[in-house]
Amino acid sequence: MKKLIPLLFITIFLGSCKKTAEKIGEDLIVKAMTDGQWKITKFTQNATDITSNFSGYKFQYYSNKTVDAILNGVKERTGNWDGNASAMTTWADFPGSPAPISLVNGTWVITDSGWTYVEAKQTNGTEVKTLRLDKQ
Repeated sequence: MKKLIPLLFITIFLGSCKKTAEKIGEDLIVKAMTDGQWKITKFTQNATDITSNFSGYKFQYYSNKTVDAILNGVKERTGNWDGNASAMTTWADFPGSPAPISLVNGTWVITDSGWTYVEAKQTNGTEVKTLRLDKQ
């Protein structure tokens, strides 16, 4: 029994460290996303550049996991968002929104990122979309 106590402690400690690391990762995603507005600077759909469809749009992410689509300084739509640091994914949903905002809906795999940009890809069947968000 005395040998099991240290093993149990190590197991609990390592398990909590993993959860702590995941929580820190999630907190960093929220901090990065909610600090400032973001602009789509590149958007392709099946290799066709449609970035100009997002001209005038900025996105404001909030820590309560909502996001505003702002067109020329006026809030146009509110949606939801979340991110998963360990899976390197993010998702957004703007229910009932027309294009181009509806094109942002769904789960995105983050292919590259930093404090001021995110590049991501989404594949649904044969449709492939890519985007780049830059912090303004």
